[in-house]
Amino acid sequence: MTTTLAVANQKGGVAKTTSVASLGVALAELGHKVLLVDLDPQACLTFSLGVDPEDLEVSVHQVLTGAAEAEEVIVTTEDGVDLLPATIELARAEAELLTRTGREQVLKAALEDVKGYDWILLDCPPSLGVLTVAALTAARGVLIPLQCETLSHRGVGQLLDTVHDVRRFTNRKLQVWGVLPTLYDGRTNHSRVVLDTISETYKLDVIQPPIPKTIKFAEAPAAGRSIMSHARTSKGAEAYRQAADNLVLRSMLK
Repeated sequence: MTTTLAVANQKGGVAKTTSVASLGVALAELGHKVLLVDLDPQACLTFSLGVDPEDLEVSVHQVLTGAAEAEEVIVTTEDGVDLLPATIELARAEAELLTRTGREQVLKAALEDVKGYDWILLDCPPSLGVLTVAALTAARGVLIPLQCETLSHRGVGQLLDTVHDVRRFTNRKLQVWGVLPTLYDGRTNHSRVVLDTISETYKLDVIQPPIPKTIKFAEAPAAGRSIMSHARTSKGAEAYRQAADNLVLRSMLK
């Protein structure tokens, strides 16, 4: 059975896209067949996996608007994962879908025709608009990357409210898998305190281990590869491998 996981946080700069790419490649290293879906009009996931959005004639935008089938748009990347890429055109999809009946279901319907994947990871845009709601409607679970800084906590409550609404109206089976701590600096008391209070503050599971802050994360997208390929032995890559192991265990229990 395919496990579809939405990775969402409307706050930018929390390593959301990095987490999607890294977890996806880590799952592929474990032998899983993985599809990553870029739902951000900025197309950062697409670019970071070595695909130039400007070279694409079709993207997830056409899939959501019914102009193309997902199978026609999926591309294979050098990192061992498949990608449903995005382009700037996706910025128009939000407005186009607003007037469409069943707009929350369009992504779920498109992915139902995609076969053969063990995992589908959805990289949500940094907002709580139509695209994020569509991703939550299509997902089995939601993972929340959270930077280990106090200000990053702002907005998580809003996301959880949106999850509650989605669970009530469009996807009763949606579960919050937990928080993934990112950009963690174990040398500072502040990061440690934030990490220690996440579970208590939100009553959510914390996916271990925390992902450390490292310059390798900034270097990898410029090389068009994930950190798993660009810096295989780095602390960040190893942390994502351990987190992927924990997600696999969690998927067996859900």
